[in-house]
Amino acid sequence: MAGAETGDAAGAGTGAPQKRYYRQRAHSNPMADHTLSYVHKINKEGEEWQKLRSLLAPLLLRPQAAAGYAGTLDEVVRDLVRRLRRQRGRSAGAPTLVRDVAGEFYKFGLEGVGAVLLGSRLGCLDVQVPADTETFIRAVGSVFMSTLLTMAMPSWLHRLVPGPWGRLCRDWDQMFAFAQRHVERREAEAAVSGQGKSEVDVGAGAHLTYFLLREKLPAPSILGNVTELLLAGVDTVSNTLSWALYELSRHPEVQMALHSEITAALGPGSHAHLPATTLSQLPLLKAVVKEVLRLYPVVPGNSRVPDKDIHVGDYIIPQNTLVTLCHYATSRDPAQFPEPNSFRPARWLGEDPASHPFASLPFGFGKRSCMGRRLAELELQMALAQILTHFEVQPEPDAAPIRPMTRTVLVPERSINLLFVDR
Repeated sequence: MAGAETGDAAGAGTGAPQKRYYRQRAHSNPMADHTLSYVHKINKEGEEWQKLRSLLAPLLLRPQAAAGYAGTLDEVVRDLVRRLRRQRGRSAGAPTLVRDVAGEFYKFGLEGVGAVLLGSRLGCLDVQVPADTETFIRAVGSVFMSTLLTMAMPSWLHRLVPGPWGRLCRDWDQMFAFAQRHVERREAEAAVSGQGKSEVDVGAGAHLTYFLLREKLPAPSILGNVTELLLAGVDTVSNTLSWALYELSRHPEVQMALHSEITAALGPGSHAHLPATTLSQLPLLKAVVKEVLRLYPVVPGNSRVPDKDIHVGDYIIPQNTLVTLCHYATSRDPAQFPEPNSFRPARWLGEDPASHPFASLPFGFGKRSCMGRRLAELELQMALAQILTHFEVQPEPDAAPIRPMTRTVLVPERSINLLFVDR
């Protein structure tokens, strides 16, 4: 519903410019009208949110801390390469064709973040994937679409058309049940073998054990954070890795240059893994990841509701107003990025004039920036380096270009199928 224009009223007595550019609109959060327990586990605000953030930040956001998980992720990446070999030629098409690479990378994303969070393997990349893991992956694939439909519907309509809300509840129930089983198992193991150790000594499941044994956070807070990180890790890694290989397959000159950069760091004929410190020093590898995230930001838009009036230039944004930034639009702004729809990693290596530092913000910025950014970047760099060491990635023959679409997060409009040819 449109309300009255608020430019003059909001600026009265503040000395702010009097502008009528802003129209206030009422907004609602359908989830806030329901009392399901999982809503409160993930929607933390204020001091409670800040406490959780301050505990996680040293363990995930510092580059050195994230690099410490490279050893945990090493075997996960090796298993991904093995799985890609197994999946080649399993359906009609070329013997090196892997269909729906995003589905494979969903499994990789969950296995990687699960290994870091829980200090154990979930079996996502095994020949036979555990049933509860498959259920979690399906729930992740469904929850964003059901969220999109639910958020677009007024609350009163949920009673008349219960399908989207019912699916949303089912998806979250399945994800929380999965997380709870693994958290309880990890808690029991920690009680036996990790009691009294520091979070550094415990190892791969460090920050979860830190929650459980050191801070004694309420179980709902632990469960909410674990579920949210599992969910975020799956989509961020799977979609970005899918788009990266899709673009590299269509730009063989970039793929060749990146392969040369990786092999130069490894040494001729080596299939060893690069340490995290070396990965971070490969400029083209980092530029490829940045360019993919510019073209295909996993979250195409971010919303915030300010708790007080904000002055931005000549604009006044009233308290409790929903403000949305569309990353997809800003990161394809031709004023910031020449040939904005083209895949050109070299733009990040000084080929183009520097863009505004906020023109591309795939992980957000500030206190509410993505908690798992460093971990996601590490996973992406490790996976790309190892995949391109073993395979030349080629496009599916005669396949039409694939465009992105929104499903709350940005996803390919249809399955990405690629050829993985042995080097």
